[in-house]
Amino acid sequence: MKISYNWLKQYIDIPESAEDIGKVLTSTGLEVESVEAFETVKGGLAGLVIGEVLTCGKHPNADKLSVTTVNVGDKVLPIVCGAANVAAGQKVVVALPGTTVHPTKGDSFTIKATKIRGEVSEGMICAEDEIGLGESHAGIMVLNTKAANGTPAAEYFNVQTDFVIEIGLTPNRADAASHIGVARDIKAAKNRALNIPVVDGFKIENNNLAIPVEVENTAACPRYSAVTISGVTISESPEWLKNRLKSIGLSPINNIVDITNFVLHETGQPLHAFDADRITGKKVIVRTLPAGTKFKTLDDKERTLTANDLMICNTAEPMCIAGVFGGIKSGITATTKNIFLESAYFSADYVRKTGMHHQLKTDASFRFERGTDPNMTVYALKRAALLIKEIAGGTISSDVVDVYPNKVENRLISVKDKHITRLIGKNIPREEVFTILENLEIAIVQKEVETFTVSVPPYRVDVLQEADVVEEILRIYGFNNIELTEIAGTDYLAEFPEKDSNKFKRTLSSQLVGNGFYEILTNSLTNVAYQQKHNLTFTGTPVEMLNKLSEEQGILRQTMLFTGLEVCAYNINRKQKDLKLFEFGKIYWKNESGEDVTKRYTEEERLALYMSGYTETENWQAKTKAVTYYDLAQQVVQLLDKVNLENLKQEKLEDPLFEYGMKLMKGNKEIGKLGKVKTSLTKDFGIKQEIFYADLNTALLFRSANPKFVVQEVPKFPEVRRDLSLVLDKQVTFDEIRTLVLTTEKKLVKEIIAFDVYEGDKIPAGKKAYALGFTLLDESKTLTDDEIEKVMTRLMGAFEGKMGAVIRK
Repeated sequence: MKISYNWLKQYIDIPESAEDIGKVLTSTGLEVESVEAFETVKGGLAGLVIGEVLTCGKHPNADKLSVTTVNVGDKVLPIVCGAANVAAGQKVVVALPGTTVHPTKGDSFTIKATKIRGEVSEGMICAEDEIGLGESHAGIMVLNTKAANGTPAAEYFNVQTDFVIEIGLTPNRADAASHIGVARDIKAAKNRALNIPVVDGFKIENNNLAIPVEVENTAACPRYSAVTISGVTISESPEWLKNRLKSIGLSPINNIVDITNFVLHETGQPLHAFDADRITGKKVIVRTLPAGTKFKTLDDKERTLTANDLMICNTAEPMCIAGVFGGIKSGITATTKNIFLESAYFSADYVRKTGMHHQLKTDASFRFERGTDPNMTVYALKRAALLIKEIAGGTISSDVVDVYPNKVENRLISVKDKHITRLIGKNIPREEVFTILENLEIAIVQKEVETFTVSVPPYRVDVLQEADVVEEILRIYGFNNIELTEIAGTDYLAEFPEKDSNKFKRTLSSQLVGNGFYEILTNSLTNVAYQQKHNLTFTGTPVEMLNKLSEEQGILRQTMLFTGLEVCAYNINRKQKDLKLFEFGKIYWKNESGEDVTKRYTEEERLALYMSGYTETENWQAKTKAVTYYDLAQQVVQLLDKVNLENLKQEKLEDPLFEYGMKLMKGNKEIGKLGKVKTSLTKDFGIKQEIFYADLNTALLFRSANPKFVVQEVPKFPEVRRDLSLVLDKQVTFDEIRTLVLTTEKKLVKEIIAFDVYEGDKIPAGKKAYALGFTLLDESKTLTDDEIEKVMTRLMGAFEGKMGAVIRK
């Protein structure tokens, strides 16, 4: 957002330089990104002066050139001129040698003392387009003036220099989206008075052009104000107004439109001027129209409306998309004589959705989307009407229409003194706190011993709770005025819910059930014979039951596997062979050492997954596929993604319960393990098909979880896929391959997959062939073939150098 330094000084006394006031604004939270000089004429006409042509004669060596002498105040210069209208006695604009001139069109150039066709020329007599003052190149500028020779042209043409302050306005600071809004922050920071233009001179002169307003959707338009002005004259705006708009990057259009833009950037209140003579039925209706209605906007594009697009209509047709963009028939033209001036408060939600749907972004929608001031509509209307009368003439020809059925009240917020001190980290005197808030137009409505109540105006859409009020105090008091302690800390007013392990389990359960798993619940008591038969040992020793019902339930389990295999066997024996099961349970053990008996016993939360049979029920569309290790691994990976567990390492599993598998490590802690259960174990349960089993530490998962929801923009540039086939030692894992790839090329490789793995007699013994797919993406530009080739060359070099790979080409 651009703010004019000179314009800003209209509302508050600013003795500081533009750079210094930029620092003040940044300290209050309005981050100033740049401060740049602005001149109403590019270059400021530096080096140009008013001169008088003393003599003018034909060039001896060129028919179309003249040789002149020009008095520029302190000397007389010989100048060769090519303009046909040059003559002795004229007052002209002269560019002195060394001056850089900036033409209206084309590049700048520097004037040098030189010879033209043998005649000395020490300057240039200028046409208006050559110095950026107009478009004409019909001849030199001839001035009707008695200004002294040598008078700077910048002084004669009243060229003004300004500074443009570029503010990176955050979405929550809609209150600062205007010059008065920015001045309000300076007022609070410097404790100075605001100078808001008065509108006491506004008065209704007649009611000859009354246009009633009906608001059908008051949720989308809580307030609608309007007035009519008749007998205006459409013309070019005065220089001061054009310069104000130019300074912030706006192009002047005509006096009426320029005034509405001026008031918008002055107050933050968008306005729209309609040609009153084109309002059919002389009535304005604010409503939504049926979806599919066609409407042509000011840019001459036909748009298809949705049922939620709020429209400003007459009795026959829509005229304007409320708060976003005008219609082709609603604009002010050179023939306009009577205007209907609108100043409304539209719902931010409605404007935002409409703007996004139609891909329209305007200065008006920018403010409405963030939230404008419902109490500013009438003031802005009167301010604009007075400017129109002053600049365009006309008569105020109706009462002010103000449809405002439900007034938006100030928010009352209670603030505790101790919370201010606790959050800021410093005890600020109470009276200073009150002064800051009152300067921000946040009134103190009630004072008690340790608390006070403030009244927050509706335009402060970002101040909703006590912590927001404290933030307002802090940003004006100054972050730099808060001393840092040796031990830094943070604090907050909100209470955050404790992590709930049961909720965590339900989240994982929901995902597994969604993937076709069934939850089981088994007895924690198991048969010690299962582990004795295979000489299996686990952490600690088994916890035996003192009064056991049977040997089959003689100990507390030390692994989830055996009770799970019992369930698998039970289902398989009843022809339910395609299994996807999971269980949350506990394992137990005791430590023989330790003096404290109560600490000898340990129990640990586990999550067990079992898969067997076919991946899906037999059907006519696809052949059945037997469950493999990779199907189980996919489910485990999805669970880990769900809890956003990062920095996991995979290691080859050596465990007596598994034929093969992998263990998952976070640091030096084992998160879990997965693999194919040993056939010798499954046979003990009468199971003849393969069982794949995962055992995860639920408590460790819960403590390490970092669930978060990330939204990011869809990449603007295309992804590129490249494939690579290579032969590696058999023991190299895909995790090692992925780690090497991401280490070699962190920026551009977004994904790596193995879409084929081969082991057989077509490659050497002890080797394995991988077919890898790489997804490459540069989020800042489109990748070139040369860049892609360099990435793939680096990757192939890493595979060959660090893994001894053979690239298959």
